[in-house]
Amino acid sequence: MTPRGPLDGVRVVDLTAVFLGPLASQTLGDLGADVIKVETPDGDITRSIAPARNPGMGAGFLAVNRNKRSVVLDLKQAAGRAALQRLVAGADVLMHSMRPQAIDRLGFGPEAARAINPGIIHCGAYGYRRDGPHGWRPAYDDVIQGACGLAALQAYVAGEPQYVPNSMVDKLVGLTVSSAITAALFHRARTGEGQAIEIPMYETMVAFLFPEHMAGRSFRPPMGPPGYGRVLAPHRRPYRTADGHIGVLPYTVQQWQRVFRLIGRPEMAEDPRVTDGATRSRHVGELYAMVAAAMPERSTADWHRAFDEADIPAMPVQDLEAVLDCPHLAATGFFETHAHETEGDLVFLGHPVRYERTPAGIRRLPPRLGEHTVEVLAEAGFAASEIDALIAAGAARSRTAPPDENHPTGGNP
Repeated sequence: MTPRGPLDGVRVVDLTAVFLGPLASQTLGDLGADVIKVETPDGDITRSIAPARNPGMGAGFLAVNRNKRSVVLDLKQAAGRAALQRLVAGADVLMHSMRPQAIDRLGFGPEAARAINPGIIHCGAYGYRRDGPHGWRPAYDDVIQGACGLAALQAYVAGEPQYVPNSMVDKLVGLTVSSAITAALFHRARTGEGQAIEIPMYETMVAFLFPEHMAGRSFRPPMGPPGYGRVLAPHRRPYRTADGHIGVLPYTVQQWQRVFRLIGRPEMAEDPRVTDGATRSRHVGELYAMVAAAMPERSTADWHRAFDEADIPAMPVQDLEAVLDCPHLAATGFFETHAHETEGDLVFLGHPVRYERTPAGIRRLPPRLGEHTVEVLAEAGFAASEIDALIAAGAARSRTAPPDENHPTGGNP
């Protein structure tokens, strides 16, 4: 028997798509929640992100949609919305990533959801807090990277604003969503109260980005500009070695002293720029430059051994292929391979957190579009004739429906 996760027994109705919301709901699913992924007849847009072995099951979708059941409802139809109301009535959580105005128009805003299910936890994740002047604006990862200051920070090292080559906003906000829902579930377990949660991408990223960068703006009146000098130093980057790059971060006085002895600058071990914390903070850019100048003298492997022996935090810089082939990740069983009914062997990133009593894990593989429509509607109390009528009207769709070769997901997935 598969051990139950800490959220076993929690049912989540998930209206989200793309990456932010699906990562959040996948995290809840990893923790044992029963996640009902409600999709449009066209399916989550990430189903089309290549590569794919079969239409509608692209790599982008597979990455963030395990531990879910797929139900297709056409929410443009009254019958589809009525079916969703039945699902919400039996759920613990309703989550969406629409703008607040859109979910209100659909009839599933916080108050409407509470009227259906007084104990529901209603979670909305979207661009900006709804009561601010940006509250109506659409938003995606790149837009928020620019708005929150992250793209501008890249100018310190790249010379001009750049996006981080990673869907950082979607993923960080997605993890915030799963954390917030878990906290709300804890509150409800103690009090019986549901609640509405708003998780705006913009405010979440500002809260993430600025703890170290408030700097002089932490005070009123300001004692200086924002920006943390250490992380903005030009030589705070992977150091070029004789044959590659290495990341090194001495932090304590003792670590800095050992680094300077290793690079042949023992006189720096007693320099106030090393031994005094406040002085080191002001001159850390100079220290980084000295280390950078010495790194090309030896290979990455030589430096790594030397830093390991001196107990200095350091690791070779690895490209994506090297990370996927990392012996440490292999030894800890981080990557998991599972055989999918239609997609063959698939490799998944493991859940990073280990729970002694209630382990997280992969209990369901990513679903085909509408794979569980009939199953979930039956659990919600729909008779077989009602389900057949919904499917016949196009208000619901099941993967067992007749294939349509012109359908964007390839018909019967």
